[in-house]
Amino acid sequence: MNETREKLIQNYIDGYNEFDIEKMTRDLDDNIIFQNVQNEETNLTLNGIDAFKQQALEAKSYFKSRQQKITAINHFDDNTAIEIDYVAVLAMDFPNGLKKGQQLELKGKSIFRFRDNKIIELTDIA
Repeated sequence: MNETREKLIQNYIDGYNEFDIEKMTRDLDDNIIFQNVQNEETNLTLNGIDAFKQQALEAKSYFKSRQQKITAINHFDDNTAIEIDYVAVLAMDFPNGLKKGQQLELKGKSIFRFRDNKIIELTDIA
Protein backbone atom coordinates (compact mmCIF):
# COMPACT_ATOMS: atom_id res chain seq x y z
CA MET A 1 0.00 0.00 0.00
CA ASN A 2 2.72 2.51 0.94
CA GLU A 3 4.67 1.69 -2.22
CA THR A 4 1.60 2.49 -4.34
CA ARG A 5 1.05 5.76 -2.49
CA GLU A 6 4.68 6.75 -3.01
CA LYS A 7 4.44 6.02 -6.76
CA LEU A 8 1.32 8.20 -7.07
CA ILE A 9 2.98 11.02 -5.12
CA GLN A 10 6.23 10.80 -7.10
CA ASN A 11 4.30 10.90 -10.38
CA TYR A 12 2.49 14.04 -9.20
CA ILE A 13 5.77 15.70 -8.11
CA ASP A 14 7.52 14.74 -11.36
CA GLY A 15 4.65 16.22 -13.39
CA TYR A 16 4.75 19.38 -11.30
CA ASN A 17 8.51 19.80 -11.75
CA GLU A 18 8.22 19.18 -15.51
CA PHE A 19 5.27 21.59 -15.97
CA ASP A 20 3.37 18.55 -17.32
CA ILE A 21 -0.25 18.98 -16.23
CA GLU A 22 -1.44 15.68 -17.71
CA LYS A 23 1.23 13.75 -15.80
CA MET A 24 0.56 15.80 -12.68
CA THR A 25 -3.16 15.01 -12.75
CA ARG A 26 -3.05 11.43 -14.06
CA ASP A 27 -3.58 9.92 -10.61
CA LEU A 28 -5.99 12.53 -9.24
CA ASP A 29 -9.60 11.56 -8.63
CA ASP A 30 -12.19 13.44 -10.72
CA ASN A 31 -13.54 14.88 -7.46
CA ILE A 32 -10.15 15.92 -6.06
CA ILE A 33 -10.22 18.47 -3.25
CA PHE A 34 -7.17 20.73 -3.21
CA GLN A 35 -6.32 23.24 -0.50
CA ASN A 36 -3.38 25.61 -0.22
CA VAL A 37 -2.54 26.77 3.30
CA GLN A 38 -0.12 29.61 4.09
CA ASN A 39 0.56 30.94 7.57
CA GLU A 40 -2.09 28.59 8.94
CA GLU A 41 -4.76 30.13 6.68
CA THR A 42 -6.43 28.42 3.72
CA ASN A 43 -6.00 30.79 0.79
CA LEU A 44 -7.20 28.52 -2.01
CA THR A 45 -9.67 25.64 -2.25
CA LEU A 46 -10.40 23.82 -5.49
CA ASN A 47 -13.06 21.16 -6.04
CA GLY A 48 -12.79 18.78 -8.98
CA ILE A 49 -10.23 17.86 -11.60
CA ASP A 50 -11.26 20.61 -14.04
CA ALA A 51 -10.73 23.38 -11.48
CA PHE A 52 -7.40 21.83 -10.49
CA LYS A 53 -6.21 21.63 -14.11
CA GLN A 54 -7.24 25.24 -14.75
CA GLN A 55 -5.29 26.46 -11.72
CA ALA A 56 -2.27 24.34 -12.69
CA LEU A 57 -2.34 25.79 -16.21
CA GLU A 58 -2.50 29.34 -14.84
CA ALA A 59 0.31 28.67 -12.34
CA LYS A 60 2.65 27.48 -15.12
CA SER A 61 3.04 31.09 -16.25
CA TYR A 62 4.19 32.21 -12.78
CA PHE A 63 7.48 30.32 -12.87
CA LYS A 64 10.48 30.11 -15.17
CA SER A 65 11.51 26.98 -13.29
CA ARG A 66 10.30 25.12 -10.22
CA GLN A 67 11.46 22.09 -8.32
CA GLN A 68 9.91 20.19 -5.44
CA LYS A 69 12.19 17.68 -3.73
CA ILE A 70 10.78 15.23 -1.23
CA THR A 71 12.85 15.24 1.97
CA ALA A 72 10.62 13.02 4.14
CA ILE A 73 7.61 10.72 3.77
CA ASN A 74 5.33 9.71 6.64
CA HIS A 75 2.51 7.21 6.11
CA PHE A 76 -0.59 7.21 8.28
CA ASP A 77 -3.79 5.15 8.13
CA ASP A 78 -5.76 7.63 6.04
CA ASN A 79 -3.06 9.80 4.44
CA THR A 80 0.58 10.26 3.54
CA ALA A 81 2.44 13.45 4.45
CA ILE A 82 5.57 14.57 2.64
CA GLU A 83 8.02 17.30 3.52
CA ILE A 84 9.53 19.17 0.60
CA ASP A 85 12.25 21.61 -0.30
CA TYR A 86 10.95 23.98 -2.95
CA VAL A 87 13.01 26.15 -5.29
CA ALA A 88 11.49 28.30 -8.03
CA VAL A 89 12.46 31.19 -10.28
CA LEU A 90 9.67 33.68 -10.94
CA ALA A 91 8.63 34.40 -14.53
CA MET A 92 6.75 37.59 -13.68
CA ASP A 93 6.41 40.39 -11.14
CA PHE A 94 3.83 39.87 -8.39
CA PRO A 95 1.68 42.46 -6.58
CA ASN A 96 3.30 41.52 -3.23
CA GLY A 97 6.68 42.85 -4.42
CA LEU A 98 8.26 39.63 -5.67
CA LYS A 99 10.09 40.30 -8.94
CA LYS A 100 10.60 38.43 -12.19
CA GLY A 101 13.83 36.41 -12.02
CA GLN A 102 13.78 36.26 -8.22
CA GLN A 103 14.51 32.84 -6.73
CA LEU A 104 12.27 31.46 -4.01
CA GLU A 105 13.47 28.83 -1.57
CA LEU A 106 10.85 27.39 0.75
CA LYS A 107 10.18 24.37 2.89
CA GLY A 108 6.71 22.93 2.88
CA LYS A 109 4.51 19.96 3.54
CA SER A 110 1.88 18.22 1.45
CA ILE A 111 -0.75 15.82 2.72
CA PHE A 112 -2.26 13.31 0.30
CA ARG A 113 -5.41 11.25 0.90
CA PHE A 114 -6.20 8.23 -1.27
CA ARG A 115 -9.06 6.02 -2.40
CA ASP A 116 -8.90 3.22 -4.98
CA ASN A 117 -5.34 4.14 -6.02
CA LYS A 118 -6.31 7.74 -6.73
CA ILE A 119 -5.44 10.93 -4.88
CA ILE A 120 -8.75 12.26 -3.53
CA GLU A 121 -7.43 15.14 -1.45
CA LEU A 122 -4.25 17.22 -1.51
CA THR A 123 -3.32 19.92 0.97
CA ASP A 124 -0.20 22.02 0.43
CA ILE A 125 1.10 23.77 3.55
CA ALA A 126 3.77 26.49 3.48
